[in-house]
Amino acid sequence: MFRNIVILILLLVLAGAPCMQAQRQWEEMESELVVTDRQDDTDVLDISVRDGYVYITTSKPVTVKIFSILGQLIAQKNLQPGTSRTRIASRGIYILKAGAVTRRITI
Repeated sequence: MFRNIVILILLLVLAGAPCMQAQRQWEEMESELVVTDRQDDTDVLDISVRDGYVYITTSKPVTVKIFSILGQLIAQKNLQPGTSRTRIASRGIYILKAGAVTRRITI
């Protein structure tokens, strides 16, 4: 019985994932954020999570991917230098990969 409930919950979560993925869009921002992750002095990559948004500030073009904890691709974008953000509607733990940097983020 418990196994059937777990399978049903997983199916419901996976069925809703494509709908949630279509709603994710990256926005470019004008404001600067406090540095939360710095690779080195010449390659600045700032990652910040606030109010359901993931903010990324970069000094060079970078490909960003956000995965669910189950490995599903949630969002992907090639970001230009500057600050961008995307909203993650569902609370949880995600894996963010930006260039060579991989971080666990919690919404």
